[in-house]
Amino acid sequence: MSNGISTGVAKGAPKGAIVGVDVGGTFTDLFHYDEARGSFRTAKVPSNRGDEAVGFLAGLQSFGPVAELGSIVHGTTVGTNALLERKGAKVGLITTAGFRDVLEMRRRDRRQTWGLWGDFVPVVDRDLRLEVAERTLADGTIRAAVDPEEVRAAARRLAGMGAEALAIVFINAYANPANELAALEAAREVWPNANLECSSRILPEIREFERTSTTALNAYLQPVVGSYLAKLDNALAGEGFGGRFHIVQSNGGVMSTDTARRLPVRTALSGPAAGVIAAAAIAKAAGFPNVITGDLGGTSFDVSLVVEGQTMLAAQTTIDFGLVVRTPMIEITTIGAGGGSIAGVDPGGMLQVGPESAGSRPGPVCYGQGNTRPTLTDANVLLGRINAERPIGGKLARLDVDAARTAIATHVAEPLGLDVMAAAEAVVRIANSKMAGAIRLVSIERGHDPAKFAAVPFGGGGALHVGALIKEVGLKAALVPRFPGVTSALGCVIADIRHDQVQTVNLPLAGIDAASLDRRMVEEATAARAVVESAGLSVERIDLVFELDMHYIGQTHTVAVPLPVSVANGTTGVDEATIRAAFERAYQASFSRLLPGVGAKIVNLRTAAIGRRPHFDLAALAPAAETTVEGAYAGSRPVWFDGAWHDTAVYNRLDLPVGAHIQGPAILEQPDATTVIDPDLSARVDGYGNVIVERSAR
Repeated sequence: MSNGISTGVAKGAPKGAIVGVDVGGTFTDLFHYDEARGSFRTAKVPSNRGDEAVGFLAGLQSFGPVAELGSIVHGTTVGTNALLERKGAKVGLITTAGFRDVLEMRRRDRRQTWGLWGDFVPVVDRDLRLEVAERTLADGTIRAAVDPEEVRAAARRLAGMGAEALAIVFINAYANPANELAALEAAREVWPNANLECSSRILPEIREFERTSTTALNAYLQPVVGSYLAKLDNALAGEGFGGRFHIVQSNGGVMSTDTARRLPVRTALSGPAAGVIAAAAIAKAAGFPNVITGDLGGTSFDVSLVVEGQTMLAAQTTIDFGLVVRTPMIEITTIGAGGGSIAGVDPGGMLQVGPESAGSRPGPVCYGQGNTRPTLTDANVLLGRINAERPIGGKLARLDVDAARTAIATHVAEPLGLDVMAAAEAVVRIANSKMAGAIRLVSIERGHDPAKFAAVPFGGGGALHVGALIKEVGLKAALVPRFPGVTSALGCVIADIRHDQVQTVNLPLAGIDAASLDRRMVEEATAARAVVESAGLSVERIDLVFELDMHYIGQTHTVAVPLPVSVANGTTGVDEATIRAAFERAYQASFSRLLPGVGAKIVNLRTAAIGRRPHFDLAALAPAAETTVEGAYAGSRPVWFDGAWHDTAVYNRLDLPVGAHIQGPAILEQPDATTVIDPDLSARVDGYGNVIVERSAR
């Protein structure tokens, strides 16, 4: 249900009504922005996993008639959760003869670097990977045309084996897609559903493993995401909604639901991407340009680095070992550690937390919906960090502390020979350690000093672990947004509209036909711009950005080379000298040296169209001037820290005034999240209503 909070006016906003909706594994978060009046409200409802349309509609209805909304921008973790938990569809793969095992060969890496142990199971079983005779050469020449009947026979066989989606990947299809497209049409004639696609329509880019992996994962998600979006479309139609409905992509851009059904792999980090955009904007405005964001939801913990206010955009990411997605996206590291992550002792006697999640149905044990295995949320409830009498989300009247105690005692304390409180704290510490490891991966292991960064924890559970994020990694502070539980939903509203395209060109730089490349760049820019314009959201301008993947001839890996050009009067004005200078700057920055006398090569052309959204004044989120610390005080309760109970002050977080200073231990409660201030930490409220948590001076 909606918390009904209207907290300010955002300046310079366009007219209209827009709702950002972030559907996570446990809760659905909403941010309603009335563009005509500049006012906003928030809502948080259970996700009803398995039938998310129920929570989706319940949240929208809390703002009034759904039919009156102008547009809905939706970020989802349905794809993320399906990949993390390996709960996607049964996939069939048709590929070129001799290339059946690309998914297992990967890049000759292994889960465990040392020793001969550790396994990896591709999302496509080997008996569901069939080969057909065809061959396209690297220069695009077709040496052997594909036989449509052979493809149809393979497709029939895969469908008969129970495959729910089909991926077609031919070697060198990026250079000439003719064989793949012919195979796609042949397969379409016999395939029983719309869940089929080929690699050249998903990733027309060199490198067979990344292209195969991305296409296979797209098929793995098609039935899951397609079914989910169909439910949402039907639910909105039933409410008479006639506005625009957009899906957030992993790069922070948007696409139609039809495109999302065809290319669900582009939603793999949809919800987390929206959250990073909002967190970066909030932190930059608050004076923290260098931050590490941490989105802790019901199923996963998503970490991203923001340097000098800029999010990191990656050409590809690894969702989990061997699950490589190559499509432009905000660089996010995801691990299976969320509030619903199940805790238990493995056969070796080790305590594990996640990646399996209880989600919202049945949810943690304390929800009283049938689950008997303890989760991270159950541990936090037992430790007193979550108020059992005021659960977030608004649906449950209270949480069952005794049931959580029994589950932790049975599944953790007794097998490990621990007291139940020590067991609950151990669950939290294991989860904290996993989160800290993810933060180290994006900071220390990439050459960044964490002491120069602040954490921005958000999501329903991020602020519960703010102390561990500071102390275990050595971060200088943490900034908890005004509405941490709905930060991703806010990101859906304020994010720029972005569309990225990539095309392999494989051109040597020396003697390049600049006019031909210029025409190709203009064509790509025109197509990308059209996608942004069709989004139907207000933008102040559309920026066109070009980037090349380049390397010296003889090298394998590329560097990203931003080009200082744009489209004006139908041309970019690109030339060989401009490209060479840009390449040398990028290569020098990456490797601190150049290779004189060695020729350079352009591998891929990347084009982005960015629709800049009107400015949203984040100061509007600040608390009202008449609030006081005394008025926000809500009593105290015992909370378990470091092996002992501590009498802990409790505050209504949204009632704390600007400038308020709170010494730990303290609990800050609000409808969408809970913030825990450890005994050796203190907190203050800044001018935007953010809570800044730092090491205590005393």
